[in-house]
Amino acid sequence: MKLTAKAARATGEGGPAVVLFAPQLGENVGQVARAMLNFGLTDLRLVRPRFGWPNAKAVAAAAGAHAVLNAMRIFPSLEEASADLHHLFATTARPREMEKPVMTAEGAAVEARRLAGGGRRVGFLFGPERSGLSNAELALADAIVTIPLNPAFSSLNLAQAVLLCAYEWFLAADRTPPVQGEVPDEPPATKAELAGFLAFLVAELDRAGFFRSPTRRGSLVRAIEVMFERRRPTRAELNLLYGIVKQLAAAGGRPRNL
Repeated sequence: MKLTAKAARATGEGGPAVVLFAPQLGENVGQVARAMLNFGLTDLRLVRPRFGWPNAKAVAAAAGAHAVLNAMRIFPSLEEASADLHHLFATTARPREMEKPVMTAEGAAVEARRLAGGGRRVGFLFGPERSGLSNAELALADAIVTIPLNPAFSSLNLAQAVLLCAYEWFLAADRTPPVQGEVPDEPPATKAELAGFLAFLVAELDRAGFFRSPTRRGSLVRAIEVMFERRRPTRAELNLLYGIVKQLAAAGGRPRNL
């Protein structure tokens, strides 16, 4: 399917990745592909799908959105699926007590446009059809997206949720301020780069005996992760931090000059 010139301008380059965590039915993935291509999105990523691939039901439900299915990638973990992204929006029907920005699909689309305009790679994360995303999966996101629904009947299927976010992304081309809230020149480290540094830092802290209480280790590690995720250092800043930690580790056995 070839987009018209008008549609190409509306979607623009750098469209968000759509990440489906543990989707249950092939036909739902096909419907997601169809919804995506309606708004010019083609980067579909699956994490641990619960069906085999290739999948005839997915192909049939895609109704011709072969460009999306042919380019689709499957990953063994959410960390790997989002490794190259700078910013990940996670969708949930139930707001959680988490220290993350919470926004509507419209607000998220405008922010995603702003970030993508500055060269950032962004993605939208959707959970399994039956259970949605757990707190562990939401913890990997940078912001939470909620879609207001009728509280007496808040039944939205996977493809509908993707369709709403893709539609808002499409419309946001005309809503995103060209100057206000400009993105800094140097992008933050990708999720994979940040995860690599955090693993290195925690290993060095373990070696130095920082985690004195085994029962508190998990909560302390998570607090460190949240602190860095909130700040989102650049690649250059991470390299500086690597150097600092390595130097401190190398000097660990030397006497201090007080």
